[in-house]
Amino acid sequence: MIEPTVFLIDDDGAVRDSLSLLIRSIGLRVQAFEDVQQFLNHYQPDVVCCLILDIRMPGVNGLSFQESLNEMGSTIPIIFITGHGDLAQCTRAFKAGAVDFLVKPIDEQALIDCVQKTIKLSEERYQARRYNEDVLLKIGRLTDREKLVLELIVDGLPNKTIADKLGVSVRTIESHRANAIEKLEVTSLADCVKLQLAYQEIQHQKN
Repeated sequence: MIEPTVFLIDDDGAVRDSLSLLIRSIGLRVQAFEDVQQFLNHYQPDVVCCLILDIRMPGVNGLSFQESLNEMGSTIPIIFITGHGDLAQCTRAFKAGAVDFLVKPIDEQALIDCVQKTIKLSEERYQARRYNEDVLLKIGRLTDREKLVLELIVDGLPNKTIADKLGVSVRTIESHRANAIEKLEVTSLADCVKLQLAYQEIQHQKN
């Protein structure tokens, strides 16, 4: 996994320098940018990271950029900073998924705590994405009939009932089960069921 990165976008060079120094002091990598385009030129979506984003910058509104990132499918956790915050902006930011909303001058300890919390959130999201990708890859190895048998097992049906339902022998169902266990790289039927339930949840989230 690539080293966690804190991205920072602020048009004020002094703010960029001071916050970068603060974040590096707790052992985190920082990439600071003057505007959103510079950030987009360097941003890799599938990494552990967070974004410290100024709300008011020349040519772009931080809240609008947050919405653009959401439309792009980005899951990067955002910490907003502003010298002119109000309740409406704060509400809009949180509704769009912001992790926190800090007003300048920034309390250093509050920012450190927030960054550490947000990087942890990003790590959890990263691991969840990796797990989901693994589930989809493994379930994708199954034939349509093996998938169907696994679905019926998850529904709680015994082998005999599944065999009758599909018009095949119990031995055929047992063969499908054994094949599923091998293809899913697990050691028990319970693990197969766990993967199938995870797959169903992924499909539900997509819909």
